[in-house]
Amino acid sequence: MSTSTADASSRERLLGAAADLFYRDGVNVGIEIVCRTAHVSKRSMYQMYRTKDEVIAESLEFRAPWYASLFRPESEGGTPRERILTVFERLEAATEDDDYMGCPFINTAVELKNPDHLASLVARKHKQALTDYLLAEARKGGAADPQTLADQLTIVFDGANARAVVRAEPLGGVALTMATALLDAAGLE
Repeated sequence: MSTSTADASSRERLLGAAADLFYRDGVNVGIEIVCRTAHVSKRSMYQMYRTKDEVIAESLEFRAPWYASLFRPESEGGTPRERILTVFERLEAATEDDDYMGCPFINTAVELKNPDHLASLVARKHKQALTDYLLAEARKGGAADPQTLADQLTIVFDGANARAVVRAEPLGGVALTMATALLDAAGLE
């Protein structure tokens, strides 16, 4: 195995372990636990990253494609309304999983309480990506005010995530019902 392959493997193990631990236990998990879980020495970690803050941000970025894939339709099939509702159907299903701890972007930003933190910037970027996706679909669907609809749907998505975590129970259809009501009011067919 070449040194660069070993470095890539160490980096992936580190980011995967960090993403899992930070999601499950919060970003205050010690770097020693992250390194031990990843089977990467602290020395190696600090050769890859200068600070724990960089590890938090990069692990959030590392896990972003997985999280987005949970909710976004795989194809452009169906109508914009159907694609938007798929996001909420998948959110409903995700909250039924015992391991679901809410949105990792919201969790991290709330925990850090610093909008300028590297990880808060990553979280904001990915939350904006969801709004942008909903906005594009709202435009395709002919919504009268696509920006407002996208913002409202994002708030429902984020609020539903928070509700599922705080109540420690599945959503039971409430997010899908709210999204449907917003789509109906916006005239999206």
